[in-house]
Amino acid sequence: MLDMRQVNKVYRTELVETHALRSLDLHVNEGEFVAVTGPSGSGKTTFLNIAGLLETFTGGEFHLDGVDVKGLNDNARSRLRNEKIGFIFQSFNLIPDLNLFDNCDVPLRYRGLPSSERKLRIEEALSQVGLGSRMKHYPAELSGGQQQRAAIARALAGSPRLLLADEPTGNLDSQMARSVMELLEDINAKGITIVMVTHDPELAARAQRNVHIVDGMATDLSVEPSLTRAASAARIDAETTTNA
Repeated sequence: MLDMRQVNKVYRTELVETHALRSLDLHVNEGEFVAVTGPSGSGKTTFLNIAGLLETFTGGEFHLDGVDVKGLNDNARSRLRNEKIGFIFQSFNLIPDLNLFDNCDVPLRYRGLPSSERKLRIEEALSQVGLGSRMKHYPAELSGGQQQRAAIARALAGSPRLLLADEPTGNLDSQMARSVMELLEDINAKGITIVMVTHDPELAARAQRNVHIVDGMATDLSVEPSLTRAASAARIDAETTTNA
């Protein structure tokens, strides 16, 4: 589903060159649930933006569901993103002036789907997350957990092959966080691939696999269980490359 090989991302200004990702290798099979962890500033957000086709990368290879995205123009990238990927954000990103139905409808309108199909998709998605009776409610009328469920429904309505979740429980209390995590596990059990960035070790432990990013390089903890050793090796390699 997601295959990154030796991916680099460099941000350049007139005076500074920042290496956000350094030869990052990350492979996610169809149907997997992968948690991505790492300290602040390690490159997690950059990775997620590249995985979601929101940013380009400087070097390396990236295939999404078998498609080489490197040479795609903006329109092709947007079309692929809209057809394949659903996004779940920490801050929900619901439009406050729209009810839940209309919030879910916005991305479907961009795809040019007929109103009858959009209605069917939205009602099914909101029912799946337990909000079928609240589709005419506005975000301000819901709890934080319900708003996150609505955001998940918005992503599901597009029938994505891949869900990218950026700290999906970061603004929730522990009970609501577990509820949302259980929902994500149910969604994954139906065959949707999920990549979730999180700082919460409890949630990361519930994923099928945990990839740790440090200094822009990824370590699969199912292969290398020692976080300290992996992080140390990554830093040494980065320093060697810089000094060279």
